[in-house]
Amino acid sequence: MSNVLRVAIVDPQDASREAVKGLLLGMDMVWLEAECSRYEFFADVVDQTHPDVGVVHLDSDPAKALELIQRVSEAAPDCQVVAISSTTDGQLILKVMRAGAREFLTYPVSAEDMARALERLGGQRLGGEGRSRGSMAIAVVGATGGVGTTSLAVNLGCALAADPRNSAALVDLDLALGDADVYLDAIPEYTLADVAQNISRLDFTLLKRSLTKHSSGLFLLPRPVHLHDIRHIDPDCLHRVIGLLKATFSHLILDLSKSFSEIDMMAMEAAKHVLLVTQLDLGCLRNVVRLLASFERHDGLKEKVRVVVNRVGLNQSQISLKKAEETLGCSIYWQIPNDYRTMSEVRNHGVPLISHAPKAALTQAIVSLARDLAGQQAVPEAETAQRRGWLRFLSRAPGA
Repeated sequence: MSNVLRVAIVDPQDASREAVKGLLLGMDMVWLEAECSRYEFFADVVDQTHPDVGVVHLDSDPAKALELIQRVSEAAPDCQVVAISSTTDGQLILKVMRAGAREFLTYPVSAEDMARALERLGGQRLGGEGRSRGSMAIAVVGATGGVGTTSLAVNLGCALAADPRNSAALVDLDLALGDADVYLDAIPEYTLADVAQNISRLDFTLLKRSLTKHSSGLFLLPRPVHLHDIRHIDPDCLHRVIGLLKATFSHLILDLSKSFSEIDMMAMEAAKHVLLVTQLDLGCLRNVVRLLASFERHDGLKEKVRVVVNRVGLNQSQISLKKAEETLGCSIYWQIPNDYRTMSEVRNHGVPLISHAPKAALTQAIVSLARDLAGQQAVPEAETAQRRGWLRFLSRAPGA
C-alpha cells in the first residue's frame, strides 16, 4: 500500500491551479498524480490514474464542477473529492457535500488546512486506523572519501527493511563510482539511467519493475553502468524519481557522492535527515566544519544535518569525542564502532551485517540508528547501557 495520498486536481484557471499544485508538491504525504484544466476531461483522468483524492476547484463554473463531483463520486467511489472555492455561501457548500465531496476548503487554501483535510481523508482510506503514514528520505554523505558512507547507507537500509513495519529503498547517487550493488551482491537488470530515460512515462508500476529487491527486503536503484549514461540524470529527473519512491516506501536512503553536485544538493533538500559521516581525525573534522558553514547558505539544510562518527576506536591517536564536538560546535548524533574484520567480510561476501553478524556491536549500533531515525522503540536499557560502556571506553583515546 502506498504510504502517501495520490492526488489529481482540476481547475480551468491557471493561476489558482498552480497555487494549489505548489501547495500539494510541498507536502511529503502527497504524490501529485495528475492535473487537468478542463472539467469535461477530469472524470477520464480519474478513471485512468486511479487517484486516492480528487481536488476540484469550483470557481470557473460551479454548475459544471458540481456535476463533475457527483459523477466522480458515483463512478470512482475510492477517489475522495476535495472541493475548493473562494465562495463561502452555505447553500453552495451544502450542494457540494450532497454531490459527494468529503471536504470543502476556502480559497486561497492554507497549507495547514490542506494538510488537515488530507490527513482526515488518509485516515478514512486506511479504514479508520489513523493517519496515512508519511515517507522519510535519509541522505547519507561523507566528509571525505573512504569514511564508510556506502557501508552505512546499505546496512542502514537493510536494518530498516528488516522491520516488518517498514518498507525501504536505496538509491545509489554516486553516479560514477557507486558500489551499493557490490555490498548486496546484486546484478541489477535496470539502473537509475534506465529510469531517467523513461522519465516521461514513469509511474509507480514502471519504477517498481526497475528496482532490484534484496533478500533483506531492501529495494535498490543502482548507479548507471556506463559513465556516458550519467548525462541522462538531472535534478528534475531525480526529483520525480524521489517523489515516486517516497510515495511507495516508508523509508528512502540516498547514498550521495562526495562531489556535492546539483544532484547531491537536490537529494539533501528532498531528505528529512542528512547523515554526515566522518571519522575522528583532523582532516575529516575540518571538512565537516567547512560543509556545515556552506550548508548555512541553503535554507533549512544545516538543521537537517546529523553528524555520525564512524569507526570509533580505530586507533589510539584519534581525537576524543569531546574535542571533536568542541571543534565542530555541535553534538555528535551517533557513533559507530570500528570493526574492520566484520565489515570487510560482509562487503566481500555481499551480505548485510544483520545477516552475517547480527550480534556484533557494529551491527547493533546501526540497527539502533535505524530505530532512532524511524522513531521506533529503542533497544532495551541493558543493551543501551552496555553500548554506552564500550563507547566511553573507545572514546578515551589520547589526542584531546
